[in-house]
Amino acid sequence: MYIANGCVYCHSQQPRAKAFAPDFSRGWGRATVAGDYAYDQPHLLGTMRTGPDLMNIGVRQPSEQWQLGHLYQPRAYMPGSIMPSYPFLFETRERAEKGDVVVSLPPGQAPAGQVVVARPQAMDLVKYLQSLDRSYPAIAVPAVKP
Repeated sequence: MYIANGCVYCHSQQPRAKAFAPDFSRGWGRATVAGDYAYDQPHLLGTMRTGPDLMNIGVRQPSEQWQLGHLYQPRAYMPGSIMPSYPFLFETRERAEKGDVVVSLPPGQAPAGQVVVARPQAMDLVKYLQSLDRSYPAIAVPAVKP
């Protein structure tokens, strides 16, 4: 879902070192090292950063409801955001059914008389975002001498 919805085009997953960018002071986490990506398939470093770095979004913003609401209507959570909304990841209904994940939106954001329900694809994307946590210490690996 992260790749299919184009998240990788605007969000990197590589906080920079303190000397190169204010990522650490923004709360985006420590600078990443090669070992952080050892088990990623495919690697989702990103090529540019239009939106915030997401390497540690699971720590910075762990709330499932916040993530769902932000995907449904980003500007309700981050005024001035240029992130597109992803309404196709949700359904609007007159009432929720058993097992539905109803999105709690800020006042005035839900369609009148409707509830917003997360589709499985929205839940998959949120679970992935919640899993992004590189807050553990980086392991220093000595360089191999030729």
